[in-house]
Amino acid sequence: MSDIGDWFRSIPIITRYWFAATVAVPLVGKLGLISPAYFFLWPKAFLYGFQIWRPITATFCFPVGPGTGFLYLVNLYFLYQYSTRLEAGAFDGRPADYLFMLLFNWICIVITGLAMDMQLVMIPLIMSVLYVWAQLNRDMIVSFWFGTRFKA
Repeated sequence: MSDIGDWFRSIPIITRYWFAATVAVPLVGKLGLISPAYFFLWPKAFLYGFQIWRPITATFCFPVGPGTGFLYLVNLYFLYQYSTRLEAGAFDGRPADYLFMLLFNWICIVITGLAMDMQLVMIPLIMSVLYVWAQLNRDMIVSFWFGTRFKA
């Protein structure tokens, strides 16, 4: 059990808390401790019902089920892999800059989500981190599933 704890503590701080929240929030909803309906970004509830937690919970929520479990695990992998690479690479020693980038991306995604009725914003935020990493590492050759290799 200490191996998992050591691994978790070795993750850079912002990625660690983001990863933990992305595991904890769907688990809380799946266990029925809080209704998952409270996690979605519903514009009317947020704008008129003063439910200000909705943009935050929509960032960490994912409807985990038999048909979506694999997609959830892939997104957790992307979150861990690319957020760790960015935080320990381009933003090494500058956690405030990394947090600012995440907050800026998050605000843009939440505004877009409210305008376009996107109920969950976890995947767009993870994809924004992946995009930033790919732009900073354009010439790096990456391996994707089944050994497919291409430039980032």
